[in-house]
Amino acid sequence: MRIIVIGGLGNFGARICRRLAMEPGLELVATGRRPVSGTAFFGPKSLISTAALDIDSPELQPRLAQLKPDLVIHCAGPYQGQDYRVALAACAEGAHYLDLSDGRDFVTDFRANVHTDALAAGVLAVSGASTLPGLSTAVVDQLTADWARLDSVQIAIAPGQQAPRGEATIKAVFGYAGQAFKRWQAGRWATVYGWQDLRRFTFAELGQRWGAACDVPDLALFPARYPGVREVSFHAALELRIQHLGLWLVAGLRRLGLPLPIARNAGRLNRLANVLLDRFGSDLGGMRVRLKGQHGDGHPVERTWHLTAPDGNGPEIPCMATVLLACKLARGELTQTGAMPCMGLLTLDEFAPEFERWGFVQQVV
Repeated sequence: MRIIVIGGLGNFGARICRRLAMEPGLELVATGRRPVSGTAFFGPKSLISTAALDIDSPELQPRLAQLKPDLVIHCAGPYQGQDYRVALAACAEGAHYLDLSDGRDFVTDFRANVHTDALAAGVLAVSGASTLPGLSTAVVDQLTADWARLDSVQIAIAPGQQAPRGEATIKAVFGYAGQAFKRWQAGRWATVYGWQDLRRFTFAELGQRWGAACDVPDLALFPARYPGVREVSFHAALELRIQHLGLWLVAGLRRLGLPLPIARNAGRLNRLANVLLDRFGSDLGGMRVRLKGQHGDGHPVERTWHLTAPDGNGPEIPCMATVLLACKLARGELTQTGAMPCMGLLTLDEFAPEFERWGFVQQVV
């Protein structure tokens, strides 16, 4: 299988290239916006072809045709505000498509915009093949398999301060600070604001951290996927409180109407954090999913799944769903066609070998 990784020289794309290079029978091409061609090293014994490809260029379609993909992996975020030209170009070339999008509207509107083209091409197109909703759905499905009712889903992610951060991720984070969005709360839609709603969370091995509300695809997708659920929430828990306080203040000022274009300066702010703040943090990250509902015997039940990521390897988590789906496509194990968000395509057990590969620890309490 020939795989074109768009954004393959970036934070997540390079990790996906490095991991897929370990698999036999896969031919990888990592692309970037800049004129690059030839090969690049992605780790020991990982020499991968490179090529130039700009998703905003009017030549996207013919350029992609020249690369002759069987699968296109789109890692060139941020996805907020993007259209579906990459997915549609992949379908036009008869290639499967995966992306790591964490943009709520991008993922929820993906099927409506791409499904017809994917069906006509006989390919599978999946959006959100990442932590959310790819991994989060697998966690909820497995932990509630014997439940009669699911009442609450509470997701929180805690990145390590010293873990590498991509500029696209920082832009997305800053983009919705102080912006209003809808969250399913007490069985109805309620308005909350990005990087507000501070709460304290306890993570296995990490201890307590403050978390703030963020807008993610799960907030829109889960109420429909799990009928009867009354609460779906997501919070991001940064390691350093000073960063949380800063983003909380910026979000508050933007709610008051102050035009603070911090997303435009994401690169500078990220480099500043590298120099000034990383020394005060750690390389330990984590994720937790707390679920409440009713067991099949009628008794209330609560379960919390924890994942701990050491050694600055937390950024491998968003790549895992795409890696697993790419391998399943290469082995002919996925026969679905059409477009869909990444829900129900992977089980938590399928993630387990990838967790072990990076020394991650799962716990359910």
